[in-house]
Amino acid sequence: MKKIILLLVLFVFTNSFVVQENAYTTGEWFKLRIHYGMVNAGYATLEIKDAVKNNKKVHHVVGKGWTVGMTKFFFEVDDNYESYFDKQTGKPYQFVRKIDEGGYTKNQEGFFNQDRNTVLVKDYKHKTEKTFSVPEEVQDIVSSFYYLRNHPKIDKLKVGESISIDMFFDNETTKFKLKFIGREDIKTKFGKVSCMIFRPYVQAGRVFKEEESLTVWISDDDNKIPIRIKASLAVGSLKADLEAFKGLKNSFKVKVEK
Repeated sequence: MKKIILLLVLFVFTNSFVVQENAYTTGEWFKLRIHYGMVNAGYATLEIKDAVKNNKKVHHVVGKGWTVGMTKFFFEVDDNYESYFDKQTGKPYQFVRKIDEGGYTKNQEGFFNQDRNTVLVKDYKHKTEKTFSVPEEVQDIVSSFYYLRNHPKIDKLKVGESISIDMFFDNETTKFKLKFIGREDIKTKFGKVSCMIFRPYVQAGRVFKEEESLTVWISDDDNKIPIRIKASLAVGSLKADLEAFKGLKNSFKVKVEK
């Protein structure tokens, strides 16, 4: 359950390239409603703020996820994920992970040294500090989503092709792969939206597993925001749908139904 909630709260999309900021900007905010059938299970939000790190102006993204109603009674989730990353290169400087998922808690901060390719992880719950070696283009779990929204290949993928990224999570670097499935128009509360469909995979045996069935619909426009996320379960499926948004850099396109 924890893996599914995490995936729904923070779906994440490497090559050496300079990110051209065109998919998002400061002030962007959106909210996802997580539901099982007609039952509301929880909500997730992502917001971009301005900050300064290493004497540089950076994006500060704050991601929150929480359960509601009966789901909260059986399995309470109160998650906070943050990332500070460079506005030009997309490289992360710092991440925050403070979560409570049914009593499973973590309270960590990670500090990236981009010159030495290391990340210092401070675990406040266990009062420990440890430095890890990481690949040159590594991302944290939050910065990955924004980094690859601007990926130069994202609009050029053919069905079956993938984009790969090195992602640091849970004190290890995981090879993450995003496979392009195709395109589809889906009905939303805002109208019919054209979407690109992706399926994320990571190395088996890690926190995420290839056999987990997760599908993501991303707006097929210049914003590349998540419209729908679906996790197939043994019985039914858990979904997350875009509930609200504001501050998008580009126009949000909705098709007029005839």
